[in-house]
Amino acid sequence: MSQISETLGVTQAGSADVYRKITWRIMPFIVLCYLCNYLDRVNVGFAKLQMLSDLGFSDAVYGLGAGIFFIGYFIFEVPSNLILHRVGARRWIARIMITWAIVSALTLVVKTPFQFYLVRFFLGIAEAGFSPGIMLYLTYWFPARKRGFAYGVYYIAIPLAGIVGGPLSGWILTAFKHSAVMSAWQWLFLIEAIPAFIVGFAVLFMMVDKPCKARWLTDDEKRLVTQAVEREEGDKTAHHDARAFLSDRNIWKLAGVYFCQIIGLYGISFWLPSIIKDTGLKNVEVIGWLSAIPYIVAIPAIILTGISADKFRSRRMHFSIALVIGAIGFAASGYVGQQPVLAVIALSVAAAGILSALSLFWGIPAAFLAGTSAAAGIAGINCVGNLAGFVSPYMVGWLNVTTHNNSIGLYAVAVFMVIGAFAVRSISGKLADH
Repeated sequence: MSQISETLGVTQAGSADVYRKITWRIMPFIVLCYLCNYLDRVNVGFAKLQMLSDLGFSDAVYGLGAGIFFIGYFIFEVPSNLILHRVGARRWIARIMITWAIVSALTLVVKTPFQFYLVRFFLGIAEAGFSPGIMLYLTYWFPARKRGFAYGVYYIAIPLAGIVGGPLSGWILTAFKHSAVMSAWQWLFLIEAIPAFIVGFAVLFMMVDKPCKARWLTDDEKRLVTQAVEREEGDKTAHHDARAFLSDRNIWKLAGVYFCQIIGLYGISFWLPSIIKDTGLKNVEVIGWLSAIPYIVAIPAIILTGISADKFRSRRMHFSIALVIGAIGFAASGYVGQQPVLAVIALSVAAAGILSALSLFWGIPAAFLAGTSAAAGIAGINCVGNLAGFVSPYMVGWLNVTTHNNSIGLYAVAVFMVIGAFAVRSISGKLADH
């Protein structure tokens, strides 16, 4: 018995060491990739501060353009993830990053609402498959018991994008304000597309498709990681045909929950600079620095929530509490009026709740889907849920214009988040808390 305990202890120690090595080897680069991704996806929120007046666009035009990105994203999401599962993450993620960088930079040539809608639509097509592709990629490296922390680290890229992107965007809009070449918002799209373009090529040299191909793992480490993942695969769902996949109620429930959550995420992402500006601030550089604060607050919240959910195996409870906290913060941001300090505090609560819930969510489908079903399921949930990326900015923009009250849209976003917090309870506890 003592020999078995000793062997088990060695195995557990070896397991901890190998996952620590994997985390340090692959996660920083993945975070960098997602930081570039999120920066290019939502920098339109800062461009809005000058772009709308230059081009004569209304909030409704902006909201539709910001959201139409997700129509292209929706159409190509599942095919993109299936291709990634077939050809490998390294080549496909590189293709995605390079093409979206090019399309994002082309936003600087926009002159009319139709051109704005068109470039946002093609940006969605170019980027489709990136986030669910990374989610799928992490299932090759981490078993379910380790995945909550891995997803938490991955989603740190969103607040990092806010921390880097807010001050950077504010500085670009200020520094290039008097440029004779083109407007500051055009420089914004060009400059912030460059990192994604460079990192896209770096993916070809730095990303490894699966543990078995990692030269920096020993044979024993490769075997340990591969066997841990394969043991889980046998207990997961692998749909035999499209009909079985489409009739799986858990997938549709998860898509609905994710939809409500993404309403909140893009409420923050696309409107945070505007919410701060509406408190009476005019200096875009100051707005840029203040917009970083909610994302700084969100980072420890994401990490601690992920660790706690893994420890107590209560992902649904943690998810629900985080999303309700985010909803309270978001609603409060619409209530504080002309008070920048209170607005930033409310937005910090909102960002911490929303992003903590987001980092927890993807552990649920990854815990019970296997193989091609995992590739299609994660992509399917992501693309249906991300239709909220179209609904959220358009809904808020339309409500702003229709009611002439910028708080009503924020309250509507908070309501969707509360619905998602309660709806997650309808999903099987065994699956959700795995």
